[in-house]
Amino acid sequence: MTTRSTSTGELIRLMRAAGFTGIDESRVLAEDWQVTDFAEAGRRSLANLVQSVGAPAVMVSFLDSDVGFVEALTPDGNGWEGLLNRETAKSYEIPLERFPVESAVAGAIAWSVVAGLTPDEEAVRQALTGSALFAEELSSALLVALGLPDAA
Repeated sequence: MTTRSTSTGELIRLMRAAGFTGIDESRVLAEDWQVTDFAEAGRRSLANLVQSVGAPAVMVSFLDSDVGFVEALTPDGNGWEGLLNRETAKSYEIPLERFPVESAVAGAIAWSVVAGLTPDEEAVRQALTGSALFAEELSSALLVALGLPDAA
């Protein structure tokens, strides 16, 4: 989970209220952005959190470190979804057509701009189409490509 928040304690409290469980401590990035690990999220957890925080957020859920499911929202309700490690996702029989790359790239760029960041479109596309041993590597690359400060 990556979002802006005024304090780590406040973000963790809001995440719990939004339906996230197994929350670890946040890592603070520049410009009040925070990265927080969690075990599980409910169906509307991201939407609830974005509404509570009043800031854009991006969430990546991992399947055995092999595949990453990306979901991002802005406070005005605009969002996008993407898939990390598409080749590996095939072995899990995940329907790739549910995660069109160009739609995800366009959504990611729009999300990033609304979040006040400077995205790198080609790097976003690479993260969403690339392969890695662990999907977490692609997640880190995606955060950097979205323009999140100090995400590397």
